[in-house]
Amino acid sequence: MNAPFRPAPGPAVRDLAARIVRLPPSCGPVRLVGVDGHAGSGKTTFAGHLAAALGGAPVLRLDDIASHEELFAWTERLHRQVIEPLARGRTAHYAPYDWRARRFGPARPLPPAPVVLLEGVGAGRRAVRPHLALLLWMDVPREEAWARGRSRDGEEQRAFWDGWVPAEEEHLAQDPSRPFADLLVRGRETGYEVLEGPAARPGPDQFFTEGDGPPAVC
Repeated sequence: MNAPFRPAPGPAVRDLAARIVRLPPSCGPVRLVGVDGHAGSGKTTFAGHLAAALGGAPVLRLDDIASHEELFAWTERLHRQVIEPLARGRTAHYAPYDWRARRFGPARPLPPAPVVLLEGVGAGRRAVRPHLALLLWMDVPREEAWARGRSRDGEEQRAFWDGWVPAEEEHLAQDPSRPFADLLVRGRETGYEVLEGPAARPGPDQFFTEGDGPPAVC
């Protein structure tokens, strides 16, 4: 099995973190930042780097909100358990799903921190976007991302991936996120580059973070 592709954090991530904390809150007192992209595109790794650059910002993985029966039909659960409490400035409590045991576990707290990262496929869906301060899209072609994910998860998860791919295709066809992304994130061996996304608006406060090396080839 090939080693997973894990770009190191660098100036681009630190610069992005500095810009995020200057954004106005979007969900009560919280700046909710979506990290979306195809499965296997590196969302979890990048969200971890960004959370660290933000001084330990909490990360909510949508894998904890979804389930085998509801790969993408989790919007009501997310609103009830997470968005509504945060919007009132209260600590949210969500029950993370155990993908091996196929059941939801004990509730975990999620405080209304200054920045909360929402990471997973569908983080930028239309029902969530009104609550986001910023939407990031991991800009990796879907076939490349899926190949990485399959390699990462191995033969044990082959059946899951066979079901996931058409489900993700259907979801993103009906409710795409990339066209609404404020920023595109591309990982490379030397670090990340963050570029203006399709939803970027020209102006003096427009987000744009230079990469940590020469331009990526995509």
